[in-house]
Amino acid sequence: THWKHGGIVGVTGYGGGVIGRYTDLPEEFPMVNEFHTMRVNQPSGWYYTSDALRTLCDIWEKHGSGLTNMHGATGDAILLGTTTEHLQACFNDLSEAGWDLGGSGSNLRTPSCCAGPARCQNACIDSLDLCHNLTNTFQDQLHRPSFPYKFKIKISGCANDCVASTARADLSIIGTWRDAIRIDAEAVKEYAAKGYDIQGLVVEKCPSQACSYDAEAQEFVVDNPNCVRCMHCINKMPKAL
Repeated sequence: THWKHGGIVGVTGYGGGVIGRYTDLPEEFPMVNEFHTMRVNQPSGWYYTSDALRTLCDIWEKHGSGLTNMHGATGDAILLGTTTEHLQACFNDLSEAGWDLGGSGSNLRTPSCCAGPARCQNACIDSLDLCHNLTNTFQDQLHRPSFPYKFKIKISGCANDCVASTARADLSIIGTWRDAIRIDAEAVKEYAAKGYDIQGLVVEKCPSQACSYDAEAQEFVVDNPNCVRCMHCINKMPKAL
């Protein structure tokens, strides 16, 4: 790659949120001699209005290349390509419009979460509210790097883990249920009547062998104390469990 990190650039009062990028071929590509990235803190669950996105893009068209990455691995809205002289002015306009920068460098990265109870019936916790509260609580760690290395927090409302928190975060918060799995016996029989392979697709795929199926009686049973709450059976038979 001909991109290199070099120099320290940023905006007043912030130690993160801006990533300095330079090309090592400035004579050949003078227009991208400086092509800094700005990370904008995303709303919980990535819920935007069209007006909010238009405002964000208008600001970036004014101060940067207009290129965006929606979204980066951490969750931020990534604004790709601006010069040092435009950084502070862009930040000022973003702040005036209600936006803030996310985390970068050796510090806490912007917390992110799944769509949560606003869109998903599987959500066991309010991932949106928790993400919002954590983001507000750790503003200092986001904007003024104090960690020896980057640290990511991701929140999933259930074990389906749509934000891949277990794979991509240092602190994974995953919602689960408190009581036993409720079984609709009649719905189980409906699955069986339609020829659904409950034994092969559900029971034999259980990672802790915590469920069983009596084909003759068409009865599905969960051994709740040994259930690891992976949600495989729920995903396979959502009408019954």
